Amino acid sequence: MRHEKTAGQRIYKTIAYIVCVFLTILSIIPFWIMFVNATRSTPEIQQSAISLIPSKYLQNNFAVFEGKSFDPLVGFLNSLIISVGATTLSIYFSSLTAYALVAYQWRLRQPFFAFIMAVMMIPTQVTSIGFYQMMYRIGWTNSFLPLIIPAIASPAIVFFMRQYLLGALHLDIINSGRIDGAGEFHIFNRIILPIMKPALATQAIFAFVANWNNFFMPSILLTDRAKHTMPIMVSQLRGDIYKTELGSIYLGLSLTVLPLFIVYFALSKYIIAGVALGGVKE
Repeated sequence: MRHEKTAGQRIYKTIAYIVCVFLTILSIIPFWIMFVNATRSTPEIQQSAISLIPSKYLQNNFAVFEGKSFDPLVGFLNSLIISVGATTLSIYFSSLTAYALVAYQWRLRQPFFAFIMAVMMIPTQVTSIGFYQMMYRIGWTNSFLPLIIPAIASPAIVFFMRQYLLGALHLDIINSGRIDGAGEFHIFNRIILPIMKPALATQAIFAFVANWNNFFMPSILLTDRAKHTMPIMVSQLRGDIYKTELGSIYLGLSLTVLPLFIVYFALSKYIIAGVALGGVKE
């Protein structure tokens, strides 16, 4: 009886592994095709849009991409500055706000949280006109500041961090730190943030991807070519002049996606560690 049960478990695990491997391959194939097309010429892509074997035109596509009226390395650096700055500010200050909503008892705590949730429901497109007018009046157009500093107010991240702290934070830890003479910011920076590592890693990935792929607001605020980000430059490759350069378009898309993979693989270990820690029963 025990042998039959063990054999059934092995079959179940084998099927689960096969399904997971299949889904993994299915998820990787679109990205692999994009990277392969970045090494192919326009005639090759037009004749066969799907190919799993790299070609030999990567250098030519990069020369076409680099020979346009913009520098892809500058766009890459601009996107990196905006994404890293906005992600850092949004993660830290949203965590600080969520900590204040959980750790402190004050009269307007619930109305303040309800206001944050209401702000989260407002689309960016609704406030874009007023936001642009304000940035124009204070002289912040063609600057990275309006794309970085407003990230301090991130309602969705505040909501996620608050929900995480409600289940992971014990107020006795805070009280112990206060008894030992630690200040409030010292408690937050040295005690609370390490507890929130899985949540910080998760939201850092989402925030970085959102800021890196952000096209709407940068296209409105950044009219100087030297300030253009990678999404803006890739969109310019789809114009009438460059529409036949399919290889360079795929190369631009590949360069745009590459940092997202790096950020995900760098932070995924913290997410996995948090899930494993949460699955341990005392």
